[in-house]
Amino acid sequence: MRSSAGNQLNVVIACGGTGGHLFPGLAVAGQLARRGADVTLMVSPKEVDQLAVKTAEMRVVTLPAVGLTRGGLLAFLRGFIQSYRTASRFFKQHRPQAALAMGGFTSAPPILAAKLFHAAAFLHESNTIPGRANRWLSWIVDRAFVGFPSSAARLHNRQVIVTGTPVRPQFQRLDTAACRVALGLDPARPVALVMGGSQGATGINELIIRSLPSLAEQGPDWQWFHLAGSADVERLRKAYAAHRLVAAVHPFFLEMQLAMGAATAAISRAGASSLAELAAVGVPAVLIPYPAAMDNHQFYNARAFDETGAARMLAQQSARPEDLRDLFGDLMLEETTRREMQAALTNWHAPRAADEIAQAIIETADLGARPARSASPEKRGGLPHALIALRAADSRRLKLSASLQTSDQTDQTERSVA
Repeated sequence: MRSSAGNQLNVVIACGGTGGHLFPGLAVAGQLARRGADVTLMVSPKEVDQLAVKTAEMRVVTLPAVGLTRGGLLAFLRGFIQSYRTASRFFKQHRPQAALAMGGFTSAPPILAAKLFHAAAFLHESNTIPGRANRWLSWIVDRAFVGFPSSAARLHNRQVIVTGTPVRPQFQRLDTAACRVALGLDPARPVALVMGGSQGATGINELIIRSLPSLAEQGPDWQWFHLAGSADVERLRKAYAAHRLVAAVHPFFLEMQLAMGAATAAISRAGASSLAELAAVGVPAVLIPYPAAMDNHQFYNARAFDETGAARMLAQQSARPEDLRDLFGDLMLEETTRREMQAALTNWHAPRAADEIAQAIIETADLGARPARSASPEKRGGLPHALIALRAADSRRLKLSASLQTSDQTDQTERSVA
């Protein structure tokens, strides 16, 4: 596998911002590297990105991108332009033959820059409802990959392939007792896993604290492994201790395959990457979608799993402690319920997703021997024209139905997870 210049195929993957964008990107990067590609990861300065890529055995470029938030348009545009220029400068020294966007605010600038260097461009959309960045980029990429079949019609690209969401190879059915021992837990006692995505989830943390009296009564021997985010760690540790429960509470945890492998059942957000990992390891779960996620996409992710028996869904806005006790207690206490859910989860597991995406990128890039432009993309003014065109297309044509615009904005203390 060689580029048009006779060297290694250079592939850039823009995958930062949240674990939901980053970890599937790492899975694809691993498959590309195994095939001999020279892979560069482009990530954000956020802590989750920087921690996760520390052990990556490939080149990493940090872009000064920031997410688009209410009142933050100027900061977003400044970060967008700076990220585009950073990517362009890098591409002058390491000209890409292919570029893959995994969604999120980090993904658009590198793809636009790579297109001006005549790289083949791709995107992967993990969620049922595509995010803004991928909706914009779907007009200009050569091919799109999706995790849910329902998202294909929402992308403006004729070359859409349903691959599922990539997971890293360590996410598979593991020895439960060995995972518990590795985490310092008793291998003979049940483990309740609580995870709010890569950044924690204040809403889930609050619900757990309110529910602990009934949960502790229902399962006094349960061990808890809780990913809380940095803000709530101490408060949760005190709450578990007050109910005399064994609990390991972490702000962030990199070896999530061990946490999932140790779990009897889980309480989780419904980002697509988390769902793909739960399916890969076979963990029954109660899903609590983040109510302020863009276009309410976590609700639709969770509903797809709930309707097929692969999970139970609980709405955060109306959740009562007794609701969580009943749904989660059924999973923790009833082996038959867990086995039925694990059987349904196998239908959502896509073990070859990363492999299929990597192979498609290589084949497309090898076919497209694209001549390099003689002038610098920056001198041609590519960014403003491309951005204006994408925004115009978005405003004219990309209109989701009103039912998908009902995101609850009440939980302002959380950040959206993918």
